[in-house]
Amino acid sequence: MDEKFKFAVLNGNTLKLIALIAMTVDHVGEILFPHIIILRIIGRLAYPIFAFMIAEGCFYTKHKYRYFFEVLGIGALCQIVYFVMFGSLYMNIMIVFAFSILITFTIQKAIDTRKVGMVILAAFLVGLAFFLSVILPNYVKGLQFDYGFVGIILPVAVYLIPKFKLKLAVFAAGLIVLSVFNNPSVQYWGLFSIPLLMLYNGKRGKLKIKHFFYIYYPAHMVGIWLVSFCLMH
Repeated sequence: MDEKFKFAVLNGNTLKLIALIAMTVDHVGEILFPHIIILRIIGRLAYPIFAFMIAEGCFYTKHKYRYFFEVLGIGALCQIVYFVMFGSLYMNIMIVFAFSILITFTIQKAIDTRKVGMVILAAFLVGLAFFLSVILPNYVKGLQFDYGFVGIILPVAVYLIPKFKLKLAVFAAGLIVLSVFNNPSVQYWGLFSIPLLMLYNGKRGKLKIKHFFYIYYPAHMVGIWLVSFCLMH
């Protein structure tokens, strides 16, 4: 394992729980209290930590197909609900991360096999992600990927860089780029995730709570929407 910082005391589960709390605060602010900006600022911690942990999941998982389809399945389920209820084409973060995982595994397969076909497939998927998240939204009203193309590629970059400290440096640079294109007034606060990630010790944690995170994402959104509905009626 690459050398971590000497003061690294947080495992993956702890970091994801911090991100989960930040995500919940962010969505409460977005849907229920949009005028309270501090809630959105706290929420900026969620994407960076989850993105970093997605890259770690790609590295450590022994069930690559299952990992991809679990994330894709949750994302697709939420997307269907978004479309049916709101007619929304906004691609949620689980769809974004599913794309990240697929690209990551394909690039790794291309590296391992050195087959031209796999290299072409990896390049195609990156190009497809760029087309869907950057070009197509200019022609399809309402289509947008959460955190855009940079949001898709950042976990891939974290996975491919072998040294932990270099990962963080590149990740921080990526967050700055992300901030330029995604609500810069608050997105820069996502850089405060870097000190938290510096505390990451590279361990998952004793509890197996992966599926809790999968269930929590759609469940908390439904809960917030129900509260919003009751307040408006």
